[in-house]
Amino acid sequence: MARILLFIFAVLLIAGLPAEMALAQNAAPAFDVEQASRAYIDTLQGADLEKSNQYFEGGYWLILWGALVAILVDLLILQSRLSARFRDWAERVTVRKWLQPALYALPYVIAGFLFTLPWTIYTDFFRERQYGLMSQNFGSWFGEQMIGLAISLVVFPLLIMAIFAVIRRAPKTWWIWGTGVISIFLFIGLLLGPVFISPLFNDYSEMAEGPLRDRIVAMAAEYDIPADNIYVFDQSKQHKRISANVSGVGPTIRVSLNDNLLERTDPAEVAAVMGHEMGHYVLGHSWRTVLILALIVAIGLFIVARLAPQLIERHGAKWGIGSIADPAAIPLLSLILTVYFLAATPAINSLIRINESEADRFGLDTAKEPDGFAKVAMRLSEYRKIEPGPVEEMLFFDHPSGATRVRMSMQWKADHVENPVMVNPGKLEKE
Repeated sequence: MARILLFIFAVLLIAGLPAEMALAQNAAPAFDVEQASRAYIDTLQGADLEKSNQYFEGGYWLILWGALVAILVDLLILQSRLSARFRDWAERVTVRKWLQPALYALPYVIAGFLFTLPWTIYTDFFRERQYGLMSQNFGSWFGEQMIGLAISLVVFPLLIMAIFAVIRRAPKTWWIWGTGVISIFLFIGLLLGPVFISPLFNDYSEMAEGPLRDRIVAMAAEYDIPADNIYVFDQSKQHKRISANVSGVGPTIRVSLNDNLLERTDPAEVAAVMGHEMGHYVLGHSWRTVLILALIVAIGLFIVARLAPQLIERHGAKWGIGSIADPAAIPLLSLILTVYFLAATPAINSLIRINESEADRFGLDTAKEPDGFAKVAMRLSEYRKIEPGPVEEMLFFDHPSGATRVRMSMQWKADHVENPVMVNPGKLEKE
């Protein structure tokens, strides 16, 4: 279940696009949207195209294998009666029922981290380095994994303690109240994440004064987005992906750009990216995402509330579990949720993709940089398949594909730019 919580936070923290762009060169006598789009899309060819496709398509299998690894780990913890031992330890430490689930969560999180560590090392370190997407050495990467573990050891016990409190007090309707508990934790994550979590992984500094900052401030002011502080963070130490976001809630709202965005792109591209990110804020995507995710979580907890008691009745004696209110049942709840979230992956991807598409349109209207936006999409193709089939895009893409974004940019250009001209962007340089 710790992995489920981190996954949900991760979904919420998905803030936007990365970026890069193209220099206009040759004007065509007539502007054809498809021809203009192909001029960008076809810049990705040969070995670069094959590498991008292989990396992204391999990720489809990682979704399945990652879920299977999580399921096997929870089964191991159940079948070996480690879960019962964790529960017994918590009961020896304290007789307070409300505190026992939180204590149980400590060894459970550590065991889950250790059991899945080989898989995590392969998928998040070696595979990233294999495709040239990782800037860190193993020591730096592992240090960040330990920071993530420390965060889990604080957040997950608190969440588990709250959920088991509602299970004890409302055994028939706990899944409803549990959804509310998770929603509160998600809100707290949105509120505190930019201030207390993000700085644990990156250094944030004020963006230097200048025309680019002035343009970002002006764009933000147009939509009443607080932009007193615009931060640049040093994500190049981790990877070369381009990123920016408008994060936080209320007093913690902030505009942030990573250093890759400033170093690898020009001002038109930065404006395109920031227009997109501001779209998420103005269109209320964080709140919409929380509400829809709450619905998805509610369905998952309802399924858990129906299946878990039946499985405990059948196998509980073997596992050392007395009831669903027993903290030792946590791996079983996690296992069911893992299967459910795997099945819900297309729906979650579609939720995010719809938000991203809306933010794309907003960004085009705000920044008015269609060619910058098109090259942004092409730079993302370094690690995202550029032209998937429609079913493939629906199932596996949590953002619109690069081809979809380029065509949207060129259509916007045809509709809004007087006397639009064709651009020959040339081959994206390797950096």
